[in-house]
Amino acid sequence: MLPQADTEFVRGLGLYDSTMVVIGAMIGSGIFIVSADMARTIGSPGWLLGAWIVTGLLTVVGALSYGELAAMMPRAGGQYVYLREAFSPLWGFLYGWTLFLVIQTGTIAAVSVGFARYFGALVPWIRDDNYLVPPIHLSTGYALSLSTTQVVATVIIAFLSWTNTRGLEYGKIIQNVFTRSSYTRPRGCFIA
Repeated sequence: MLPQADTEFVRGLGLYDSTMVVIGAMIGSGIFIVSADMARTIGSPGWLLGAWIVTGLLTVVGALSYGELAAMMPRAGGQYVYLREAFSPLWGFLYGWTLFLVIQTGTIAAVSVGFARYFGALVPWIRDDNYLVPPIHLSTGYALSLSTTQVVATVIIAFLSWTNTRGLEYGKIIQNVFTRSSYTRPRGCFIA
């Protein structure tokens, strides 16, 4: 008789680690990247806060819904499992491939570019207009180029991909460091 394969995920995240993952996933870098554009579009601090409150409430409703689904179907796979069970394996399959090819890759690219742009505030030569390969115009509306921001974003993606191959212990340290440093400020630092 063959030994049984371990089909369960390792439960290696504690409360603090899980909280950092949720903060990183739910809030992410959007609060740093999107807020300025929202403020310009809305034009009022009150409406901006109102928009954040409404989206916060929607996020809580979504989180409670996912909590119920996770309690009903405690299996690895998240949305894939929920769609597969609710509609059919086809919808789970399509969601899985869409997540892999479009959703997650777009999110990773946006976060890495956001990081590179903010890192450029510390290192001035990292800018969108500092080209290693100047724009090569393929048509009137499309050009290929390589800026220092794109290089830093690519290095960040490679670093985080490597981090994920190192295992849960190393990955949770990186998650905790980046999330904690993003959402804390030094003592005595006041926001004007």
